[in-house]
Amino acid sequence: MKLAVIVLACVAGLAAPAHAEPVVVQDAFGRTVTVPEPPRRIIPIFASNTEIVAALGLADRIVGIEAYTRYPKEVLDRPLVGGRLGFSVDAIVDLHPDFLLVTPSRQAANQLIDPMERLGIPIVVVLQRSVAEILTNIHLMAKVAGIAPHGEEVVAALDRRMALVGEKTKGLPAPSVIMITGQLGNGLMLVARPNTYTGDAIVRAGGRFGLAESALAQVSPEAILQADPDVLLFAGTQKGLQELIARPGWSDMRAVKAGRAHAVVRAELLIPGPRTFDGIEHLAALFHPTAFAK
Repeated sequence: MKLAVIVLACVAGLAAPAHAEPVVVQDAFGRTVTVPEPPRRIIPIFASNTEIVAALGLADRIVGIEAYTRYPKEVLDRPLVGGRLGFSVDAIVDLHPDFLLVTPSRQAANQLIDPMERLGIPIVVVLQRSVAEILTNIHLMAKVAGIAPHGEEVVAALDRRMALVGEKTKGLPAPSVIMITGQLGNGLMLVARPNTYTGDAIVRAGGRFGLAESALAQVSPEAILQADPDVLLFAGTQKGLQELIARPGWSDMRAVKAGRAHAVVRAELLIPGPRTFDGIEHLAALFHPTAFAK
């Protein structure tokens, strides 16, 4: 069952809290934040946080987004409050928000915590270093919004999906995997690595790291060729993958010869939000096709 179905099934029973109660939470920076009442005008900074808010059935409360948000479609008409060059305090204040959810990336927390605190606008910082932290963030947002029981339902549904993946892959040999997530102008390549949410997704899907000895995000093409993984993943389009494996030496890789070089959806594996669970299921089917054959 996909997340959209889960949300549609649960949102029908979503009700506003009977009365406003202050909620106190501790964020990823160790800050104690008091939210006086369930927020009605939310600005989630970064696509992952927007998707979490929407997955809880709160898309109608989102009043502003940042430039890299692409999902869900119903929030894309909201005013922009920032992008690659930073975030506009003035643009945020003009939208009269009563809650901000941010991550530290692109200096968002550093730029926004102080002015929001001075203005009395609650702002909470979350981290997304693992799949478990994604679930924790869903719990936290549901608590802040006054819909904690609904948040528990959403998380429980995601947990059940992960448990099923675990059952199907239990005891199966874990293929070595390298996921290329980007290419740099200097010739180096970005790869998924341990201790990240994307790396966690690979392991939860029943794979293991083809570059296990390296915690580097940037590696040379030669290192990938030498590692010669069982499965090669390219976070991007099929066209991009074909261009990559057309380079000298790549067609000799074990994964390419075996037909185990795959393009995977960036939004499912490079945005640490609810769609990451779709990505894990899709990876598991690629790693263990027999176990997931219908």
